[in-house]
Amino acid sequence: MFKLIWIPFLLIGCASVGIFSSDLLEQYGPVALTDRRVDANNEAAEHYNNAIKPILENRCVVCHGCYDTPCQLKLSSAEGIMRGASKELVYNGTRILASEPSRLGIDAQTTEQWRLKHFFPVLNEQNQSARTNLDNSLLLHVLNQKQQHPLPNDKILGSEFSLGLDRPQVCPTPKEYAAFSDAYPLWGMPYALPALSISEHDAIKHWVEAGAIMSLPEELPNTIQNQIQQWETFLNQTNKKHQLTSRYVYEHIYLANLYFDDTPLFKGLEPKRIPKYYFKLIRSKTPPGLPIQPISTRRPYDKPDVSTFYYRLMRYDASIVAKVHMPYRLNQERMDWIKQLFIEPEYEVTQLPAYTPEVAANPFITFHDLPVGSRYRFMLEEAQFIIQGFIKGPVCRGQVALNVIDDHFWVAFVNPEFQKSNALSEFLAEQSDNLRLPGEDESNSGIATNWLKYSLLHNQFLKAKKQAIEEKLLTRTNLDLNLIWDGHNENPNAALTIFRHFDSSSVVQGWVGQQPKTAWLISYPLLERIHYLLVAEFDVYGNIGHQLMTRLYMDFLRMEGESNFLTLLPEKERKRLTEYWYRDTSDRVKAHLFHSEQSTISAPSIHYKTSQPINELYPMMKHRLWPAMNKRHLTEGQAFASFTGINQIKGRAATLMPEISLVYAEKLDQVFTLIRNSGHTNLTGLLYEEENRLPEEDYLTLVPGIVGAYPSAFYHIKTNQDEKSFALAIQAVKNEKDYEQLVDRFGVRRTHPQFWQFSDNIHNWFKENDPLNAGLLDYNRLENR
Repeated sequence: MFKLIWIPFLLIGCASVGIFSSDLLEQYGPVALTDRRVDANNEAAEHYNNAIKPILENRCVVCHGCYDTPCQLKLSSAEGIMRGASKELVYNGTRILASEPSRLGIDAQTTEQWRLKHFFPVLNEQNQSARTNLDNSLLLHVLNQKQQHPLPNDKILGSEFSLGLDRPQVCPTPKEYAAFSDAYPLWGMPYALPALSISEHDAIKHWVEAGAIMSLPEELPNTIQNQIQQWETFLNQTNKKHQLTSRYVYEHIYLANLYFDDTPLFKGLEPKRIPKYYFKLIRSKTPPGLPIQPISTRRPYDKPDVSTFYYRLMRYDASIVAKVHMPYRLNQERMDWIKQLFIEPEYEVTQLPAYTPEVAANPFITFHDLPVGSRYRFMLEEAQFIIQGFIKGPVCRGQVALNVIDDHFWVAFVNPEFQKSNALSEFLAEQSDNLRLPGEDESNSGIATNWLKYSLLHNQFLKAKKQAIEEKLLTRTNLDLNLIWDGHNENPNAALTIFRHFDSSSVVQGWVGQQPKTAWLISYPLLERIHYLLVAEFDVYGNIGHQLMTRLYMDFLRMEGESNFLTLLPEKERKRLTEYWYRDTSDRVKAHLFHSEQSTISAPSIHYKTSQPINELYPMMKHRLWPAMNKRHLTEGQAFASFTGINQIKGRAATLMPEISLVYAEKLDQVFTLIRNSGHTNLTGLLYEEENRLPEEDYLTLVPGIVGAYPSAFYHIKTNQDEKSFALAIQAVKNEKDYEQLVDRFGVRRTHPQFWQFSDNIHNWFKENDPLNAGLLDYNRLENR
């Protein structure tokens, strides 16, 4: 409903009666409400669900949905609304010491507890009356402010608006609001976007006036409750094999939006019905059958503060937000599959691993007893989900976290038949020192020059691997196309594409777009380290040292994935491509790459016919993967053909286009995503990416469907226009003035009078055409051009 872009506040209520400290009492007054939520069958709850929640979702949650929501005002759930806002930054790349986590539903359970953490209300929390509710509602004040001071009648906003992801936050408390509105009269909500319609505004006003009542989740059907009971029973069995299995499952899917559906797994099939209920797998102090008491730890592998804990499925009733939505299907087939992987094989777990950082942060030590092939298959068969962990998890936001990967590359995986020997498990455990991850230093890592340290460790690992193969301690793998997992010709996770959009990224099934500059071939050890480095051990509240060390270590994982891919090429081609991918890099990086090349055991058993083997390898791999490949985003077919030449646009025209744009072709009733892929000499610079930029190598990729969650721009090709003209207009862009004319002709700017109508149409298309993955988009990166 209102897009509180980076600003502060918006909606909160209260959650519990309690005694506040004197300074909090003075600031906010006595709390008068216990909880604004009522039973879902209550008339007020039905009104909220049917009339108010859709406004909040489509006008507010599009900027206030997750970790990077302005002022931590998370409007995607009643709990977030009642919690309110904070002046503290979650994403702060300069903090010297780790900050206290403020995860909704985990780090505090009541409004009183959130007030003690200095979150402030945006709804009236004092004595309730219609007049007081209106007077004390920060939510209503900022909406009224936009009604009184609408956007200027200009297509491009002026300097009075502060835009961009790194803009300074202004988060006024209720007592500070009057001064804020005087200083920034145009900063009403939705921030830097059109106002709510009169009917929407009146609906929110009357709702606030009546006490801003919200809804409790509706009662779960018996069939869902029974499935929850089955899974909680399975995950909480007490023998050591089950306990270690449950720990592995939890540490890999704790970010998932879990749902129940009987549709078969691993075949690329959509669920029979769109999930109505989602759940999170959490650790609780209470056993199944009792109300859940979440255990709050920074990381999923941190030691719980109780001697006995239980894995529970906690209801997730927040709005579905695309940038964090990671659906994961549970059914009997899934449970049988986990049993087949971890329970039925004959092995013994004699002692459960500790939760100390040096053990828990290293999965090769923690899960040494679990069959290594089973560990790999657990991740591999759902590879897109695992990779999404760092795409959609807390690490996803920020250029420093993501400038370690190329803007466009393809991913394939090593055949699990070559990754299941006991010898590999023993080797990885023996190499635990060389495979140490920065997470051992927890959240307050020192800011040191550790690149050389990790380079040495990584080189020692590669050297040991080569020696083990030469001594026949590890099996020598024949380097041919059989090394590539084919997904059993039906699992679309076998082929993935990753796009980076400067400070966000996306992963989709299939090899999408033009032939990229680079590709990764991911093995079990690499996939496991990617997950633990960027998902399980990454602490968004950690200090600058922790965040930079994560970025530094990812350099080696990227190079390892690229090196695995290069082993399928002749030595001369490997060296040529390495030099091309790492132009102008430092001597230390060149030395590391030399060591990686030296670890290559043998030449590939693939017959190449030309002087450009890379242009032969990609088609051969694509042919092997084609039966399993998801075709949803492939750039083929009549609809795509109408955009003649758009995927051949390179250089200046591409550079001037936004990172990621959504294009609605009205005649085709099809949404496309237009992605700008930026060229670089190399990706080893930590903070100075612009020094490595090669704008002349920028290019555009247009794909059918919606890719990414953070659109920078919207385009609308109307029925009296055509797609070819749109493509030609982009080709003609040579400067900012040309781009402005392009947007004048086809764009829907953030200032457009029909912006919200177009936004609603895009979301409706998303839900109709990709219902399982659809979620609310995030508008914090919308451009002003």
